Amino acid sequence: MRARIHMAGLLGTASCLSLMTAAAWAQEQDDGFLGTLELGESKREIQTDTAVPITNIDQEEINDRQANTVAELIDTVPGVTLVNGSTPQGSGINIRGFGANGTFGTDQKVLILVDGATTGAEELYRIGNQLFTDPQLYKSVSVIRGTVGSFEFGSGVVGGVVQLETKDASDFTGGIPGVKLRQLLEASTNGNGFVSSSILAWQPNEQTEFLLSYTYRDQDDQEDGNGDTIGNSEFTLPSYLIKGKYSFGDNLEHSITASWNNSTSDEKDVPYDSFSVTADSFGNVDRRIENRVAILRYQYQPAGNDLVDLDVNLSYSDQKIDNTYISGSSPLEGSPFFPRLLDLAEAEQRYETTKLTIKNTAYFQTGIASHDLRAGVEFIDRDRLDGGDAAPGGTDRRFAIFAVDDINIGDSLTLTPAIRYEKQDISGDSDATPPLNASYDNDALMGGLSARYEFSNGFAIFGSGAYTENLPIIDDLGTVALMNQSEKARTWEAGFSYSAGDVFATGDVVRAKVNAYDTTLWDITSYRNVDNVKARGVEIEASYASAGGFYMDFNTNIVHATESDAGVETRWRNEPADTARLTVGQRFGETLDVSWEILGSRSGFDSSGDPLGGFGVNTLRASYFPQEGAFKGFEFYAGIENILDKDYQGSLSSRRAPGRNFKFTVAKTF
Repeated sequence: MRARIHMAGLLGTASCLSLMTAAAWAQEQDDGFLGTLELGESKREIQTDTAVPITNIDQEEINDRQANTVAELIDTVPGVTLVNGSTPQGSGINIRGFGANGTFGTDQKVLILVDGATTGAEELYRIGNQLFTDPQLYKSVSVIRGTVGSFEFGSGVVGGVVQLETKDASDFTGGIPGVKLRQLLEASTNGNGFVSSSILAWQPNEQTEFLLSYTYRDQDDQEDGNGDTIGNSEFTLPSYLIKGKYSFGDNLEHSITASWNNSTSDEKDVPYDSFSVTADSFGNVDRRIENRVAILRYQYQPAGNDLVDLDVNLSYSDQKIDNTYISGSSPLEGSPFFPRLLDLAEAEQRYETTKLTIKNTAYFQTGIASHDLRAGVEFIDRDRLDGGDAAPGGTDRRFAIFAVDDINIGDSLTLTPAIRYEKQDISGDSDATPPLNASYDNDALMGGLSARYEFSNGFAIFGSGAYTENLPIIDDLGTVALMNQSEKARTWEAGFSYSAGDVFATGDVVRAKVNAYDTTLWDITSYRNVDNVKARGVEIEASYASAGGFYMDFNTNIVHATESDAGVETRWRNEPADTARLTVGQRFGETLDVSWEILGSRSGFDSSGDPLGGFGVNTLRASYFPQEGAFKGFEFYAGIENILDKDYQGSLSSRRAPGRNFKFTVAKTF
């Protein structure tokens, strides 16, 4: 029966593809113009020219995916596993088994940057999250997996780095003085979702540009594939971005950029445990979350001087969570444990991170080797508001110096040594109740080396080794034994890539990348009863694109991870399930892009360690850009997620996944 249902779904998907293809073909025949093909273009370009396992998601893919959250936007990256990714609260990003978890929200081993600002909290018991913002504010997202590419961004990166870049006014004006207005409206059926995104871009002259962006996103509780309500999945998320840039100098080699990014959620009578679907012993709260990021950036790129490309970035990130306990919502009221629970539920949580990064990129030659050297210093000040018995308050001040050098020897060999030194002064809040006067100093030297050799036939081999340390965090100030012990990790990686054109037909492009990794984490302080973790896996990416617009994208992640406690080895509690994803699509000139995506997952475990069955989920997407007529200049995006209304739960999640969801988006830039 299951096979017949699956086959019916495939036939239904194929029928939809055929109908949409026929419609596009009919329109093009009527117009008498087949459009301009972008030869050899797949949905996402595989980065075969680097040893770093990195995936870039551009504005075209952001629009096409119609994601509710940034987490949903990057869930197609191999190695990335979402924890309840369809909502901004109670969700997170796990990479290679590290990052988000169902207890604290994050283990600090996935670094998230917004325009260079370090965002997110450390350990917020049962309510923590790494990222609280709206995907409509951004024009690109990059995901670095593992440690080797992380040293110019931060320390303690074991899972990876997520970098988000906000939109600029010139993205809409094209650098030409004038005013542009972009309006987007989106609706979804599962949860009655609604999105409105308005962008005003103004460029009074070639030197100056301003952008104002406001997004309102609203969703009711969703239903799973069985028709049951997914509790705690309702949210309202207004977000805005104000950004300006001024360039000056004879060749406009100087520029100053300032931006203010704000997202807010105001939830009423929701479970304190944001990972849960219903209230438990913690009871319910009214919760207000505000995430703010401010950037002041100076860049200097003198013409004709390859030794100077200066970037000075002063950033401020503020995540604030206010909870108010709902009387009568916890069964523990009246018990001896309730005062402690009330302290936890009423605690105001706030992290403020101020960071100054001064970095220069220099290009120079030494003999037969050319160097692309990125070097800089960072000053980081992180303050945590005292939460009483719930969490200690304190300050974590750091100084770091780093250097990464891409050394190209001839046309074939690239060596990239990287080094980072970081020093920490962490102290408790003397004004806390009770006072916490403890103060500690720690430092660490970390780094890595990658090598890549490219053959003349399009093949390349690469390998790397990297070592990093995660210095003590403010949350652990109350435990003396943890404050002089940093978590340590070592990762080895090796693989090969292939990139070539005209392989099977004129104008086609084939790309592939296989990357195997072996990570060991020890001296662990962020998990209880764990001495070390070993994670081994392989990530495979492959794509094919023809000159006629047909394309296929495939990626898979296969991982095996264990944890040891007192010499006893068991499955790593945050081991993700093996997954594979295939996208098949067809572009019809500049008018239409239709794709079918299937995700398959092997059996795994939820956030509590209970077993989950494997599943397969289908998604159909279409992007339509009329080239003629009354709708010329409009953009239409349509998607059917979980086409067969599959009832399933994603690996490491604490909630069932949403059932079938129809999405429709219309946008236009005026």
